[in-house]
Amino acid sequence: MAARLRRLAIFTALVAVMLLAVALLSFSYMDIGIADIVGAGELILATYDLSTVPDSVAADAVSLGKELFGDSRDRYEDFADQLVASYLEVQDKDIMVVFNSGGWGWNLPEDSPGWGSILDGIKSELDSMGYNSVVLNYRRTSDTVRGVLKEFGEAATHYPSKAKDLACRVDFLTAHVPHLQVIVAGESNGSVVSDEAMAILEDNPQVYSIQTGTPFWYRSMPRERTLVLNDNGVVPDTFSHLDVGAILSASFKSMLGLSSDEIPSGTILEHIKAPGHDYSWHYANVCRQITRFLDENFNIKQQEIIDYRGS
Repeated sequence: MAARLRRLAIFTALVAVMLLAVALLSFSYMDIGIADIVGAGELILATYDLSTVPDSVAADAVSLGKELFGDSRDRYEDFADQLVASYLEVQDKDIMVVFNSGGWGWNLPEDSPGWGSILDGIKSELDSMGYNSVVLNYRRTSDTVRGVLKEFGEAATHYPSKAKDLACRVDFLTAHVPHLQVIVAGESNGSVVSDEAMAILEDNPQVYSIQTGTPFWYRSMPRERTLVLNDNGVVPDTFSHLDVGAILSASFKSMLGLSSDEIPSGTILEHIKAPGHDYSWHYANVCRQITRFLDENFNIKQQEIIDYRGS
């Protein structure tokens, strides 16, 4: 009996140590989001003329990096470099759309065809209003085991560090490019990051948000300047509303090759099928609501833009 208790105690201690190690690894490591120009790749600092960056902007970028990453020089310098590259990319733009993908958080929009079409639709609408816009991808997670552990830890606590990281980037850009307006966009897990970032940016009138497919374990707070879609207008989102039966049925049918293309289904972590967890510009409800949101918040006269740029 005593031997069994000792073995149980040792086993329990080992499990506790392993869980503690995972927790420390997850929460002590902070991924640095990588901003990419959608359709053009990463923001490569070497391709920009750094001599055009005002000293105050460069100094503020380093200061913010130190505030977030302390004495980790490589990390705060990398963060500052990304801020400077982002600044150079948006300084002559009217609107920046920054996209947060679902899943693990490292996907590009082309890996999410539905949202790829939405980003194209948003940019087309903004172009038709006379805006000069750019779409950036916010890759919040590195494609590594450590990145996955961090994503688990962050998701469990509603992404505190990643939302802060994104919010700091947006605040920095809107402070140094006063005419810039920002749309923080997100799908699925990325909608949580977007919403938490919007909570931090609530008092920044230059920032808006469009979110789709909020996970069932998170409830977005009603916010001014934010559009949340949890229904594509074709099939109810089973992941947002936690319809376990529909998700299991669709996933099982998919495994057997019996799934139907007539029912739009999204995927959760690449393998689990969730009917309705799929959003596209081609769905009338999605297109209509986003277009209305853009019209209400951004549709100003073309002449006003021309006058502004000429002043």
